[in-house]
Amino acid sequence: MSDLANLKAGAVPERRRKAVTVFITGVIAGVLSGAALGVVWWALAPRVSVVVTPDRVFPEGFQPQEYFAANIAFGALAAIAGVLMAIGLVSMRREHLLASMAAALASSVVGTFAMFWVGSQLGFVDIVSPDISDSTVLEAPLEITLPAMLLMWPLGSSLVILIMSIGDYLAQRKRLKRYSA
Repeated sequence: MSDLANLKAGAVPERRRKAVTVFITGVIAGVLSGAALGVVWWALAPRVSVVVTPDRVFPEGFQPQEYFAANIAFGALAAIAGVLMAIGLVSMRREHLLASMAAALASSVVGTFAMFWVGSQLGFVDIVSPDISDSTVLEAPLEITLPAMLLMWPLGSSLVILIMSIGDYLAQRKRLKRYSA
């Protein structure tokens, strides 16, 4: 049934329904892949050892490589997820890149949040506890110290959508030149 017939019957046009389906699929896929990648991040990233005393918590020595490695692992996993998620969403609805972009960005927001939450909660330790003795060395939960790593998933998705849009624009321009000449 054409979009015009759907419009006359009072139903939602098929093109819009497909765009909404892509958006919902992107959000669901973002949550699920973000949770799975949170587990992978938790498994890959090194932990920072912290000394817990009754008064305060501080790192055990100078450990910048652990913080850096945790940030890089998160950023790399998120960027790869963003690229793959956008490719999957664009392949679902290539003729409507705006819906694919909205779905990719929505999936990146929920996916990044799910990835961070799962990864940081898996290694969670209750540091403020009355049972802690004089000084105890524990592995701290994962954290992101470089906030820019939270933008890697949306950047990967946006890059794929941008490349696809430029490619479609150039193909359409070439087609128009061929027919006008």
